[in-house]
Parts: sequence; C-alpha cells; structure tokens
Amino acid sequence: SLQNMKMVPVPEKAYGTFFEGDCYIVLHTKRASRGSTVDLHYWIGKDSSQDEQGAAALYVTQLDNALGGNPVQHREVQGHESETFQSYFRNGIIYKKGGVASGFKHVETNMYNIKRLLHVKGKKHVTATEVALSWDSFNKGDVFLLDLGKVLIQWNGPSCSIAEKSRGLALARSIRDSERGGRAQIGIIDNEKDSPDLMQIMRMVLGERRGELRDAIPDTKADELQKANVRLYHVYEKDSDLVVQEIATRPLTQDLLQHEDCYILDQGGFKIYVWRGKASSPEEKKAAFTRAVGFIQAKGYPSSTNVEVINDGAESAMFKQLFQRWTEKNETQGLGKIYTTGKIAKVEQVKFDTTQLHARPELAAEQRMVDDASGEVEVWRIEDLEMQPVNPKTYGQFYGGDCYLVLYTYMRSGRPHYVLYMWQGRHASVDEITACALNAIELDKKYGDEAVQVRVTMGKEPRHFLAIFKGKLVIYEGGTNRAQKSTPEPAIRLFQVRGTDEVNTKATEVPARASSLNSNDVFLLTTSQVCYLWCGKGCSGDEREMAKMVADIVSRRDRHTILEGQEPAEFWEALGGKAPYASEKRFQEQVTHYQPRLFECSNQTGRFIMTEVVGFCQEDLDEDDVMLLDTWEEIFLWVGKASNTYERNEAIASAKEYLKTHPAGRDLATPIILVKQGYEPLNFTGWFNAWDPYKWSDGKSYEEMKNSLGDVSAISEIKVDLNNLSLNKRTLSMTNLSGLSSSSASSEYKSHFNHSDSNSYSNSSNCNSNSSPSLVPNGEGVYTREVLMHKTVDELPEGVDPTKKECYLSDADFHDIFGKSKDEFYQMPKWKQQNEKKQYGLF
Repeated sequence: SLQNMKMVPVPEKAYGTFFEGDCYIVLHTKRASRGSTVDLHYWIGKDSSQDEQGAAALYVTQLDNALGGNPVQHREVQGHESETFQSYFRNGIIYKKGGVASGFKHVETNMYNIKRLLHVKGKKHVTATEVALSWDSFNKGDVFLLDLGKVLIQWNGPSCSIAEKSRGLALARSIRDSERGGRAQIGIIDNEKDSPDLMQIMRMVLGERRGELRDAIPDTKADELQKANVRLYHVYEKDSDLVVQEIATRPLTQDLLQHEDCYILDQGGFKIYVWRGKASSPEEKKAAFTRAVGFIQAKGYPSSTNVEVINDGAESAMFKQLFQRWTEKNETQGLGKIYTTGKIAKVEQVKFDTTQLHARPELAAEQRMVDDASGEVEVWRIEDLEMQPVNPKTYGQFYGGDCYLVLYTYMRSGRPHYVLYMWQGRHASVDEITACALNAIELDKKYGDEAVQVRVTMGKEPRHFLAIFKGKLVIYEGGTNRAQKSTPEPAIRLFQVRGTDEVNTKATEVPARASSLNSNDVFLLTTSQVCYLWCGKGCSGDEREMAKMVADIVSRRDRHTILEGQEPAEFWEALGGKAPYASEKRFQEQVTHYQPRLFECSNQTGRFIMTEVVGFCQEDLDEDDVMLLDTWEEIFLWVGKASNTYERNEAIASAKEYLKTHPAGRDLATPIILVKQGYEPLNFTGWFNAWDPYKWSDGKSYEEMKNSLGDVSAISEIKVDLNNLSLNKRTLSMTNLSGLSSSSASSEYKSHFNHSDSNSYSNSSNCNSNSSPSLVPNGEGVYTREVLMHKTVDELPEGVDPTKKECYLSDADFHDIFGKSKDEFYQMPKWKQQNEKKQYGLF
C-alpha cells in the first residue's frame, strides 16, 4: 500500500483487505509453460486522494521499467476490479473504511473490539463492503455479515443462491482464521424463523426492523453485446493536443497494430486496452495510463472503467482474442493452430497412443478424444419428426438433407458412459433440426440424463466423431438416405478424402468440378460406369489406402486409380472440362496453442452476461451454475445438478450467443458440447489441473448436508454489551451456534469451498468432531509421532481414537509427515486420506 507517497509492504495475512482511503500496488507472477507471466495492478480506493493515485501510477511505471517492460499493467478501481485481479483473492475482497493516514493498521492482533456490517456480493468473485449498521443496508438477494469480534453472524437473503451462501461462509471463516486467530464463533441465518437466538442478537445491534426488506439489487455488468463492440484508435499528440483517431471496428485484424505507434482498443466502454508498440518512443510509453484516463473522460465513460496496458509481444490472452486472427512470431495462421513458416511440407496427422488417454486426461483434451473410439455406436435419422433406426450397414453415411442422432456408449470404471451426437445437415429443415434436439432430450432421459450432448454442424465434425466410424465416414452434400427419396441421386459425384488411418479419415462430397481438386489430397470421382481414385502429388500412401476403403462405400463400379497429371480425357469430361485448382503444398501443421477460458453464464435478466473465472480449477464449478468452457475448437457447457431450469434450457442458446457476439468473429458452426455434473468426459476434465472424479460423489448437496446436521440447539443466552462492544457468554460452550463451532465450519458447505481456502474442512474425518483431541482428558490432546505411529490399539495412550490418530499430532509434526496442513488433508477425498494414513503408519 502507499503510505506518505511511499510503497509499504502489506502483511501476507492481510492480502485481500483494502482500505477505501488508500491506493495499492499488486504484483502477480505466474509460471507458465512458456516462461512466466507478470501482471502489475494499481488499485484505487474510492476515498483515496488524487496525489496518491498519481503516485501509484508513477510507481507502476517505475516497476514496469525495472521488470524490463514485460508486465501487463492494470488500473483497478474499487468495486470495478478486473476478473484477473479478483482471481487472486479466492475468498473474496474486503473493503474497510478509512485508510492508513487515519491511523488504521492492516493487521491487529486480538481484534475483538469490533462492530461492523459487511455487504457480501458475488458468486465467482466475492467483495465485502462495510455498510451502515442498519436494517436499511439489507436486501433480499445478498449475504450480510454482522461482525461482532467474537461472533460473526452470516445472514443469507431469501433470494441467495447456494454458491453465494457458500462463498459468504468462506469469507466469514477467512476473517475468523486470519484476523481472529480462529477464536471466533460463526452463526448462520438461512431462515430467520429457524434462528430466533441469532436474530435476537441482530435486533440488539441493529434495532427492530420496520417495514419490508428491499428487493435484490441486480448487478450492473456489461453484457456480451456491449463487449463485442470493439473499436481501435490511434492515439498521438499534435501541437500539445491529444489526437484520438478511430482506425477500425470489429472484426479487428492484427496488422492494424504498427510497432512504431501506441493504440487504444475500446471494448464497448467495458474495458480500455492501451497497446504499446516496441518501436514507440519512451515518452509515448510513459503516457499510456494518462492517455487512457484522458480517453475515458473524453468518451464520458465512468471513471471506474478498467484499463489494461500491454506491450508489443507480451499481449494477454484476453487481448489476443479481440482480434479475428492473431499470430505469434514464426506463425502463419491464427489462434488455434500454429504453422511454422518456411517449412513447406505435408500436413502431418499426429498419431498418438490411445491407451494413454485415461492415464493422461490432458492428452484426451488436447486430442479432443473421449476414449479410443472402441465403444458401441447406434444411429437414428429424424424422419417425420421422429427417430428412425438407420441400417447398421450404412453407419457412417450422412446426407446433407437429413438430421441424425448418434449414441456412442463406452465403459469407464466398470460402468457405461454415453455421448449423444446431434448431426445437423446443411439442407435439413428448421423443423427437423428442432425435432433432432427434442428427440435428443428424450433419448438422454432414457439413459438417466447422463449423456454428454454434442451439437455437430455438417462439415465441422469433431475428431472423436470421425474415429467412431473407423474410417468410413462419408458426408453427402444433399439428398437423404430415406427409403422414399424425393430427388434422384446425381450421376456424377466427387468426394475429397482426408485422413491417414481409421481414427482421422473423412470423405466429403464437393462440387463435381475440376476447380474442387487439390494436389494435397485423394479424390473419388464416381460416374455411372466407373469410380476414379485420383491421387494428388502431395498425398501419402496411407491416404491412398484409406481412400480405397471409402471407394467401396460410395461406388460399386470398377475402381481406376489415376495419378495427378496422367488423367484420361473421360475424367475431365465427367468434371465438365479442365480448370485451375489448388496445387500449392500445405504448410506443416505443428501444435495447437490456445488458452482455454471458463465463464459463468447468465441470461435471466434478458441480457446475456458472462463472468470469466481466471486461473480456473474444478472448485469453480458450482452445482447451481451453468459454466462455459471455450477451448476454441469446441465449446463445452457444464450444467450443475442444482442449476435453475431456465438457464439449463437456455444453455445451448447461450453458447450460440457467445459465438455470435465474440469479438474475434468466431465460426458459428463450432461444436457445442453439453456436459452434466458427475458425468464429465476425459476431453473435458483434461482441461482442469488435478481433476478429482470423486468430488461429486463424495460431496452432498446443500440441503442433504444441512439436514445431516440434525437438530441444532440454540445458544442458551448471549448478551451484547453495546457499551464496551464485548460479548459475554453465560453458557459454557457455543459449539452449537447454528451448527458451527469456532474451529470447524458447517459441513453443509463442504462441497462449495475452493482448494485455495486453506481453512476448509471436510466432514469425512474432521478432527473437530465429538472425539476431537481438544476433548481428551489430558487437556492438551497432542502427542509425539513416536507415541502414535505404527501402534496397535492397545499401545495407544488412553483416550486416543485409533481411527483418528493423525488428529493428535502437532501441526508441525503433521505437516512434516504428510507434507500438507491438516486443513488441506481433510479436503481430500476420504479414500485418499486413508491411503496416506496407511502409508505413514497412522491407520
């Protein structure tokens, strides 16, 4: 933080707490596969002075220079922080009134002399603002935390979601453990009628409530339509005046950015980017923030508008995705695929060992493969808006005038899993496409709502779809394979065959003209007399072999293999005469390079709003959410078990809207994959670090865990002494304060904590149960490792629970043996806990 215009380090235990009267600088370094990324933020409190704000900006510039000009710089304003900034503080951000200049300190020990009300907002990104101690501050839709030093009372509005309640509790526990040393009680009010004692305390502090509570306040977030409105400006000074010249609007292309200049990219007033060219002058670079703020004022945008300053060559993933094409150095293609220039070579089909998919889920994600494609396939065609089974002999043949449902069943962990593909022909009617989706829902219900649903647009078939048809996938441009065909099949057809083995081969019908040919591929030309297998100069032997397999499917005529340049006259006649065609060799395809992004989707308010979760992990998937994972080649929609019906039903529409409004002008035919909680395929889980397949089965739903607490007896009596702000306890214990003790969080919230919350506890074998060490007769309840490890029940000290030996270790011994804290240990699934206890002789 800045104190007397100087930078003063903030104690680590106070990270996430900000005084409203101060400015702060936050430096974040993250190791990545390609080196490390550095982000430099300066945060402006709403009551900070202009001098402090100016000093913060100056220090950021100096730090940027000291770090070689590599950091991405951010200007953050209280209450309007970027998603990147909020991702650093997983338990939430707390705004405190006042500032250091007013004599406030970040960390004070034994801070029980407190009386404040915190307004907690947000599901993915939590902020807590100090508000007036009055019922007037409350509303029905948010969480409020009454902090009385020794007691924290969490009041949940009747319209709160499960995620909001659990995030509120994580914040309460964070305050208890970091500010109060774990010596505070937490009580929860979910329903006022069920918590009369806690409500009595609230009334003593806040007075009697008069009138109704206010309705929930909707978040004022930018919708995707607003974010899609990107404009690029060239900013320069002319005769001491700042000139802002608009250059382009969506879709933007990378070549608009010249290395000698600086530019401002305006993302619909939601965020302002300043791009600094490598060859721009030092003066221009220094003036980046000043110009951005001047631009915001000139446009009449709110002063809280987010600003990000980025350097030529060190652009953030978010910035790159605002452009239609973004290529790194030595690349000739846009995001998604990397092609090395100068190497003229054939496209190499990457071969990989499918047996590694289960052991390495990240490989499944990169290769877009659910499994090794050895499962069972069933295919139905939509006919008269109903499902008609397709003859298994014709599996793999898809006609552009039809819609199909393909059910793929495979075994994993001894039980069947399902993928349901909805293939939509380019010439199918709207009614058929709708019927296809409706029939998919019915088929999914038949299999217990467990199927992963994949929308496949003709010509954009995902890799796994190709693999399940074992090299026999043929896409006919039009027509139908129904028994009663309305139009006769064309006498002459041309098919382009791509692929080197059964996993990656597809034949696609193209216009029967010479201009459709390509020297890199094999083509099949079928006529009423013969089937020509035309081999381009750039094709491989493997591709020719796969084309022969396809030839047996598309034609029963004699097959003639002809090489490019040696075609008979009849071949050209069938194609309507010779014509120029593509004969350049393709560049070598190397590696997919794209950073996946996770978003929370919401369109309940009639506006499509997405909240990005930066640095995501499995914990960010809440059971009442619909989440969108964008891996560029496909869009995943993850649907939580407790998500509301409206958002669940609108999920596919949300994904289409996301593609439509994406600033980069995305392909609307990108596959959309619907995944349900608990039935995630490998090509989804592989994008998450350390995915725990037992998380959903181990965890209980919010209500189940709440009910499992049993009858919670109220506090006998608590009196709030408003004169000295201390709490006098007249009863011996408060461990039953609405189901929470001072050192253990309510088990009802177990499945909602982030792993990063170091104080999360699991109810699976928590030390703080009725047999916890604190209740052992010797008072201390801590023993040396020698007394506990590798001991039989008879050899243990009296009173030690043999099923929880590890509980009796000191924190230091526990960390030394297990390599983690007790909190982290009890967050693991129970089977992992047992394995580690066996390993160290504590089972």
